[in-house]
Amino acid sequence: MVRIWLLASALLAAAPAAAQDIVLRETPSTVAAFGEQSIDELRALLDGGKSTSAEITNLYIERIRMLDRAGPTLRSVIALSPNALEQARASDTRRKAKKLLGPLDGVPVLIKDNIETKELPTTAGSLALAANDTGRDAPLVALLRAQGAVILGKTNLSEWANIRSNHSMSGWSAVGGLVRNPYALDRSACGSSSGSGAAVAAGLAAVAIGTETDGSVVCPAAMNGLVGLKPTIGLVSRTHVVPISHSQDTPGPMARSVKDAAILFSAMIGSDPADAATKEARNYVRDYAAGLSADALRGRRIGYWRPEMDASLGAAFDAALDKLRGAGATLVEVKLPELKGLGDAESLVLYTELKADLAAYLATMPGTVKTRTLADVIAFNDAHREAEMPFFGQETFLKAEKTKGLDDPEYKAARVTSQRLAGPEGIDAMLKAAGAEILVTPTYGTPWLSDPAHGDQFTGPSASELPAVSGYPHLTVPMGLVGGLPAGLSFIGTAYADGLLLQAGYAYEQASHARVSPGFAPSAPADLGPRTLK
Repeated sequence: MVRIWLLASALLAAAPAAAQDIVLRETPSTVAAFGEQSIDELRALLDGGKSTSAEITNLYIERIRMLDRAGPTLRSVIALSPNALEQARASDTRRKAKKLLGPLDGVPVLIKDNIETKELPTTAGSLALAANDTGRDAPLVALLRAQGAVILGKTNLSEWANIRSNHSMSGWSAVGGLVRNPYALDRSACGSSSGSGAAVAAGLAAVAIGTETDGSVVCPAAMNGLVGLKPTIGLVSRTHVVPISHSQDTPGPMARSVKDAAILFSAMIGSDPADAATKEARNYVRDYAAGLSADALRGRRIGYWRPEMDASLGAAFDAALDKLRGAGATLVEVKLPELKGLGDAESLVLYTELKADLAAYLATMPGTVKTRTLADVIAFNDAHREAEMPFFGQETFLKAEKTKGLDDPEYKAARVTSQRLAGPEGIDAMLKAAGAEILVTPTYGTPWLSDPAHGDQFTGPSASELPAVSGYPHLTVPMGLVGGLPAGLSFIGTAYADGLLLQAGYAYEQASHARVSPGFAPSAPADLGPRTLK
């Protein structure tokens, strides 16, 4: 206890001038509030008078300085909110007056830096948007504020949400540098929500928001030992989020536990007049954490498919299946259909929508931002090649620039084809074959080496495409360590089955207790060698 308190005292002594008026109480519970504490544990500290939101926020800030700016230099946080402590003190005032706004009141949350917050620029990791200070909140951020959440800062990401190049190195951006995986610093944190994943894994906040078009929540969640939910398209607003695709983009929660992810998800849902896809979202606003039960798998029928994978990952998957059976589920193996043409159809949809949607977003930028089209961004990158393209180029941007617009018959046909293959002929068909409501499979493999010369090593299993293209929900839950590196188990269902997936994921989590905290090792265990599973 003495050692922990002395560490916290040292952190406080190093705090910025704005934080010096915070008095850290000499109790182990207050010090323990930064790191691995859940939302419920933070609320217990606050409600019990053992800590304040300002103290907790300051400790997260100091932990960011210790681990993100120094020490392992994770580079997961691009910027801290200048008024984070002011927000926290406002929450403390509300708590004293017994006027709390919601379950997140006083809880610090990190936001991916392609989502607008009024205190900070929104860069998407690109120098082209370094001056993108709109002074507005994305509606999902406004929802969090309305429930008292403290917007702690913005997280690093794969630049432009990993759509610039097919040879990119996940987690790298010109603004933030390369995010490092807290389990093995030489391994990828995946992307594009790499900063959100690494930050939450390292205990720099209890929870964070990521975004996904195809894999950008579930991959960094799985490879940083986290829970991540890619929601049903249309439950969470995309307004004031730097876009790729209106067909597939969605923000999603990332957390160290299913319950924390459910609490954050519950706070994000809402209809937004500016986002037509969210018209029905108001019908799904509820407390998704309230119905979680360790018995949720009892008597439930689950389909699973076994992708080609390394033997060690296969053993971990078999162990996860045993946990599901032990929790009362009946498992039925299904085959992944051969869905010819899905990848090409999805690519045409993403490239076409990127060109159109990005131009629509950039048109709303302040005058300090000079880029107004994808062509402008391409020209900016060419003009700033040394800073923007030291490792990989922008060939995907160039492909997108050649697309013919949202009225192009080929684009429209590709959208219909991709949805049919991913939904009715993909997930729906497998669920029907299994007589089930849920599918499980490994999310990805384990983190590969971060390699600026060759980019990401996409080998091994990947579960993200079908739910991403269909718009269906996709939950990943830690499956434990494989060779010292995290792997995730995916739970996939049909539209609006988000709550069902959270229930199943929670029951698996309680049966397995598979998550292991990161150790900030310089590299993975030597016996793992150079394998680059994904």
